[in-house]
Amino acid sequence: MQLIEDIAAHAPEMAALRREIHAHPELNYEEVRTAALVARQLEAWGIEVHRGLATTGVIGLVHGRDGGTRFGRGGRAVGLRADMDALPIHEQNSFAHASTRPGKMHACGHDGHTAMLLAAARHLAATRRFDGTVVLIFQPAEEGGGGAKAMVEQGLFERYPMEAVFGMHNWPGYPAGTLAVSPGPVMAAASFFRVVVHGVGGHAAAPQRGIDPVPVACQLVNAWQSIVSRNVRPIDTAVLSVTMLHAGEARNVIPETCEIQGTVRSFRDEVLDLVERRMRQIAEHTCAGAGAGCEFEFHRRAPAVVNHRREAEFAARVMAQIVGAERTLAQEPAMASEDFAFMLQAKAGAYCFIGNGDGAHREHGHGDGPCMLHNPSYDFNDALIPLGATYWVRLAQSWLAETPA
Repeated sequence: MQLIEDIAAHAPEMAALRREIHAHPELNYEEVRTAALVARQLEAWGIEVHRGLATTGVIGLVHGRDGGTRFGRGGRAVGLRADMDALPIHEQNSFAHASTRPGKMHACGHDGHTAMLLAAARHLAATRRFDGTVVLIFQPAEEGGGGAKAMVEQGLFERYPMEAVFGMHNWPGYPAGTLAVSPGPVMAAASFFRVVVHGVGGHAAAPQRGIDPVPVACQLVNAWQSIVSRNVRPIDTAVLSVTMLHAGEARNVIPETCEIQGTVRSFRDEVLDLVERRMRQIAEHTCAGAGAGCEFEFHRRAPAVVNHRREAEFAARVMAQIVGAERTLAQEPAMASEDFAFMLQAKAGAYCFIGNGDGAHREHGHGDGPCMLHNPSYDFNDALIPLGATYWVRLAQSWLAETPA
């Protein structure tokens, strides 16, 4: 593994920063403390800092040997993105850097993503062995808050012109020391639905006098499961999961309403359109047949993450130079979602995975659960920081050294 020695030497310092962020998690658009820490570090290293994009976002501009004199006026630039927000999860770990904020936790590794990009920023600013500008994008509100979409809509690519943008996420289960990237769809589009069945409440001992919304809701849940198996083409991919069902307050009362919520995932808009249409048809007709009312909502949170071929292949070549071809993996598409998709819709780029290992890195005091994303026993693997930072540096240097296509 060809790590940059200077980055490896500063690994303990960057790990300490990561743990500081982990201990003080902040949710969507609340990343005030984290953003201040990021900005403070960047400014200490002589990096130009811009704040306020998407409320709590931070942009750092590292200008190369040419001083970035042509940035925004035809000069070369490449963007590197890390997310900063945490999740509304109560951490089960009890080690020294566990969350100090009940109900909030860095259970997805955004603390590690921020630390890796900070480590790369420190080295890039200290050496400046490139011409052009590296745009460091510290994004808020990835976890359902649409932070990437907000950044794009507020002029990210107009204010900071760049040729391409790259993102990275740690991936438990991939061996530590591996990197993975592939062209095409690599993470699914995410949509969320809410359906309320409106019935007529009454005494549970006299169901004939009302309209019970609970069995109607149960029919919907069962019928929806046939959409993927009988309406979606077998060669396409889709997931429809009902995750919430709420009704009633007493055992002897038929409730007025029953609420159903869940998520739909797919890689293609045409598949998502089909699933939404069939869900609505089944819900409205089933409710009508039972004499019940139907309130149907379907919200599209993020499109699929689709890597651009040229940028993905470029990233793979850089990875192979660092970890070797045998540890540069093909990225297995995941049904999880990522709002970096909005950036890739607006700008060419690629989103990669860095292996987080099997959880063996966790210290004494971790919870009983697996070290998987969005799990209350998760913790980022600090050993990845030098590798992730080396990848960011080599990617930026190599991109800016090549002749533009």
